[in-house]
Amino acid sequence: MNLMFYLEKYLLEHGLSFMVIVFVSVPILLVRGGILFSALSCFGSHWFMFTFCPFPTTRCTRDMSSSSVGRRLVACLLNVSEARRKELVETVARAALYNNTGVRREGTTVLNIFNDHDYNRSVITIVATIDSIREAVLSACEKACALIDVGAHNGVHPCMGAVDLIPIYPLGEEVGVEDCAEEARAVAQGLTERVRGTSAFLFGWADSPLQRGLAQRRREMGWFKKTPDLQAIRPDVGPQPQNPFGLTGVGAGPYVMNCNVTIDTQDVAVGRSIAAALRESTPGGLPGVQVLALPHDGAVEIACNVESLKGGPTGPTPAGEPWPCFSIGGQPYCHVPASLIAARVAELAGRQGVGVKGTALVGFTPHECRGLAEVALSQRIAEFWKERGNIRM
Repeated sequence: MNLMFYLEKYLLEHGLSFMVIVFVSVPILLVRGGILFSALSCFGSHWFMFTFCPFPTTRCTRDMSSSSVGRRLVACLLNVSEARRKELVETVARAALYNNTGVRREGTTVLNIFNDHDYNRSVITIVATIDSIREAVLSACEKACALIDVGAHNGVHPCMGAVDLIPIYPLGEEVGVEDCAEEARAVAQGLTERVRGTSAFLFGWADSPLQRGLAQRRREMGWFKKTPDLQAIRPDVGPQPQNPFGLTGVGAGPYVMNCNVTIDTQDVAVGRSIAAALRESTPGGLPGVQVLALPHDGAVEIACNVESLKGGPTGPTPAGEPWPCFSIGGQPYCHVPASLIAARVAELAGRQGVGVKGTALVGFTPHECRGLAEVALSQRIAEFWKERGNIRM
């Protein structure tokens, strides 16, 4: 049985509908506010975009406690400093799913593995119950540390650790701030105990009492430098950072999306000027958006971390598109839509005579992540990224 069977079954059980749009070439992917699931899949020579949306569409903006499966779920978007050896990355992903004797961990699935060759970086989307996430993540980290030497890393994306980033995000209303913070701190401590020589810094909810953001903590650690001075770093957990493990960022917070816009130039300086104008910290920048401009596949990629904002939308979007919204513990959050980011990049690039080649989300929105996790867990699909075939994000 394939992905479409599982999704159709899930949608019918929950009273949802779907539509399939066929393309003969790869379209730009922009996730619309209110869409439960949107993805691209390649079958033979044709590309399809599957868009699933409940009716009425207002149900899409419900809190993330709508089913018993989803109430205690959390996601970890595990970032490892390897992408060119895809079998190695899949080995790391499977370590999150199975114990040393090959027995599957209940309540755990890997939804997606995103590999970027130029960055030499992969993002593994692990979803589990709050009670299961720690062991799943630590097992994957142990395997990654055994296989990856950050000192030998060669890629254009900054990194400081073999396991570079471990963010934990709540997907269910019954998972609170302190639940995620406690798990993140336990993961940081467990990593340094189980893999001797590893070290970590904390961010977000896990960084008590300051709760400094990831961008601030990375600046403090020298993450953005071309060659960070490991000897100058004072980690929060573990010994002085050293190769082959380096330094790992571990934290928790409301869901962070990743949106990348590729501009049609090889001039990184143009990309950096656009990134500077786009950042939240710049007057007129987009709220919650952290940006890097990096050379990528013969062009320049404007790589955006799109952080959640407390409260409702703070501005208009193209064609009045709604902002993706969700809630945690009764507190509403929202994200800047990908379409707004793409439109702003196109405007800034156009002023310099540069066009936009494409826009893509790396992974999922919070609702998509939880919706797919419910499909995977209810159907007992551990290696969900394989069932999804050649879906491109």
